[in-house]
Amino acid sequence: GTIGLEILRQSQTPPDAIYIAVGGGGLIAGVSAYVKAIWPDTKIIGVEPEDACAMTLSLKANEPIELESIGLFADGVAVRKVGEKTFSICKKNVDEMVTVSTDEICAAIKDVFEDTRSILEPAGALSIAGLKKHVVNNQLKNNNLVAIACGANMNFERLRFVAERAELGEEKEAMIAVGIPEKAGSLKLLCKTLGSRSLTEFSYRISEGKTAQIFMGVEVSNNNDRELLTAEIKRGGFDCHDLSNDELSKVHLRHMVGGRLPRSISQISKGEYTELLYRFEFPERPGALMRFVNSMRPEWTISIFHYRNHGADTGRIVIGVLVNDSEIQAWNEFVKKIGYKNWDETDNPAYKLFLGA
Repeated sequence: GTIGLEILRQSQTPPDAIYIAVGGGGLIAGVSAYVKAIWPDTKIIGVEPEDACAMTLSLKANEPIELESIGLFADGVAVRKVGEKTFSICKKNVDEMVTVSTDEICAAIKDVFEDTRSILEPAGALSIAGLKKHVVNNQLKNNNLVAIACGANMNFERLRFVAERAELGEEKEAMIAVGIPEKAGSLKLLCKTLGSRSLTEFSYRISEGKTAQIFMGVEVSNNNDRELLTAEIKRGGFDCHDLSNDELSKVHLRHMVGGRLPRSISQISKGEYTELLYRFEFPERPGALMRFVNSMRPEWTISIFHYRNHGADTGRIVIGVLVNDSEIQAWNEFVKKIGYKNWDETDNPAYKLFLGA
C-alpha cells in the first residue's frame, strides 16, 4: 500500500487508471487495497505477459489457476500460480487485466530509455507496455494514467534481444519474405518497388529454382503501413509473405538464410564465371544502398546479398557476384569507383566452409 500512498501524494487529482505488473499478485493487491479505499473510481488494471498470465486466467475462472508452463522473458513476474490471499484481494479490487507480448515489452523498455535514459527490466516495463496497448485498444484520450515501473534488474546480454524486438513491438518494422524471378535485374526491380523505404535487413542467396526467396526487414510507420507495403510489393508482381508475427522467423530464420552456391549453378558457371565475395561499408543514409545496387552492371548476377542495420553510422553489406572471367577487371574498376570501404573475402576460409561452391 505504500506505493499507493506515494501515488496519492504526487497526484493533484485522482488518476483515471493505474497499471500494475502482476506476478504473484502482492504488488497489485497492496496498491489496489489502498487506492480503492481513497479513490474508488480509479481503475486498477493488471498487466501480465501473454505466456505467464496466471492472474488473468484465475480471475476468469473465479479461482486460482496453476499454469503448466510459463515464459521466462519477464522473469520478475514468471509465476505458475498466484497467491490465495492476493487472488482474493484482486478479485475484489482489480477492474481489468491486460496481457502483452514479448515484443510489446521490448518496445516499452525502449520508450522508457528514450524518455529517461533509464533501462527497465522486462517485468519493470510490463505496466507501461500494458498502458500503451490499453490506450490503443480502447482509443483513450485525455486520461490521467499512471504506470508503476517496478524493476531495473536488466542483464546486459539481454539488451541486444530487446533492441531487435523493440521495432516489431512498436509496429515500426515489417519482416517479409519476397519471391523474385531468378534472373538478372530482378533485385533492382524489387529495390525500385520499395522506393524510398528504409531497409533494416536484407538476406538473399541464389537458388537452383526459377524463384529466389529474399528475407527483408523494412521500416514502416504502423500496421496499416505494413499492409500497404505488402500490397505494393504484390502489385509489383512479386510473391510476398508477411512474417512480422512469426516467432520462428523472428528468432531463427532471419539468421539462417544462406547456404552454398547451388551445385548446378556451380557446374554451369565453372570455367566461365567466378563467384566473388566482398564486404562493403557505406554511410548509413537514405539512398546509399540503392546507389550501390544501381551502379552494378546488369550482366553481373548477384548470388549473395546480406545487409543489416545495426544502428551505427555506417551500413555493412556482404555481396557475392558471378562475374565472367573477362569482366574481372571491370568489377575491380567498379569497386574502386564506387568509393566505399571494402574487403575482398573471396579467399576467406569461412566463406569456403559455409557459402562457397
